[in-house]
This record gives sequence, C-alpha cells and structure tokens, in this order.
Amino acid sequence: MPENNFNSLDDFLDGQVLVIDKPLTWTSFDVVNKVRGTIRHTFNIKKIKVGHAGTLDPLATGVLVICTGRKTKTLDLLQAERKTYTGTIRLGVTTPSYDAETEIDNWGDPTIIKAITPEIIERAASELTGELDQMPPQFSAKKVDGITAYKAARQGKTIVLKTKLVTVNSFDITSNDTIAISKADDDSEFKVIDVEFEVVCSKGTYIRSLAHDLGKALGVGGTLTALRRTRSGDFTSENAWELDELLDAVKQAGDAGKNE
Repeated sequence: MPENNFNSLDDFLDGQVLVIDKPLTWTSFDVVNKVRGTIRHTFNIKKIKVGHAGTLDPLATGVLVICTGRKTKTLDLLQAERKTYTGTIRLGVTTPSYDAETEIDNWGDPTIIKAITPEIIERAASELTGELDQMPPQFSAKKVDGITAYKAARQGKTIVLKTKLVTVNSFDITSNDTIAISKADDDSEFKVIDVEFEVVCSKGTYIRSLAHDLGKALGVGGTLTALRRTRSGDFTSENAWELDELLDAVKQAGDAGKNE
C-alpha cells in the first residue's frame, strides 16, 4: 500500500498528490468525482478542488495522478511529464474507435497477415517513433466548435479533427502471437496477430492512434485491445493506490479526526 500522507481535512486542503491505479471501465472523471465526493462526505464540507493530471480512456487501467486542494495548481506541470504504457494491439482488424469499445468494421487480407514476421512488425513500430503529426481518433474527447468528437461519433457523425505534434520516445514490441478469432457474421475462424508492446511518449499521445497507424503501415489494420499506463513522470503503478483502498483511507482519516 502507498504511503499515507493525510490525516486530516487540512491535509487535503493544503494539497495531496494521490497516485491511483484507475479501474477498468471507469472514466478519469469518474475517479475524480468519487475521490472528491468521498472527501466532502467524510469531512462534511461543501466543496474541495480535485483534478487529474492526464486522462486515461475507460478501457485503460493504471497510473492516474489526482491532486487535491492547493496541489491542483501543479496539475499542468504533472500532466506535461512523459508517460509509459504497456498493452496489446490486434493486427488484422479495425474498429471505429480504434479500440474494443466498438465492433470490428474491417478485416485484413489473410495473405498479407500470414506474411508478416516479427521483424516486419518491429521495423514498422520503430518508424512510428520521434516527432509525429498524430491524428486523434474520432472517438476522443477532442472538441471542435463546442462539439465533442466521441459524442458525435456515437451518433454516426464525423467532425474534422486536426493532427497534433506528439513525441514517441520508444515503441518496443515485447511479444507477438498469431491466434484465431471468430467472425461475428458467419462464425468462421480468422487469423490475427496479437502484439504486446511498451511505449514511452509525450503527453497528448493517443496510443489508440498509434495502434491504428501500426496496422495501417502493415497493410492489415490494427486496433488496441488492452492498455495500461505504468508510469507518469516519477509516479509508477507499483506505488499506486487501489481506488477502494484510498477511499477507505480517506474515511479512516475522517474517523480518526472525530475521535480526537
């Protein structure tokens, strides 16, 4: 369990930097809202500033840095730190969201998939490093003229997004495995390649877009099927709170204050 540096409401108001292992399917806002609500309820206060230093998609887990009170002034600095991710890219299929949130919409050419070797995958990944003009996914939180991209996408609409300059410091392939999955429409078997990776990158990098671009470079399509942020700046998943443990610790701090 991470070190507990809070014992009172004043500790939260003065400011805490809390590293949380974000649960699967939770949005970053869900976590912020839960932490804020627990502090407010525990200490019977109307409001307290709570924010996060870098969004994680609902289908991602791992390091989410949360700040409270006066420490929220450091959010921009913390968000600017380099990030490290691990995960799995499925080569041979694409989805509109570039991840498992939506259904497969395209299947790659089996002949090309069969010809892809580990060396070819590694070479393509290495070419997606350095400074990149990256296009965000349509299913993202980007806004254009007040319209959020993912809200438009879920309504079947497309908005014009702009590329953003990001830096991918490294894109390492750690393993790959050819497996068979079933097509939903006819239940036939289809061969895909599941690639495990580690990426070190700048803030604002969409790993879903990186997965999509890798599949595009290989000519078979690609989609992100698993993602975990293992590091954000100096904060690592090994030293992160499980959300339930953190909430319990907040409540215990409140109870201790009442008994003093």
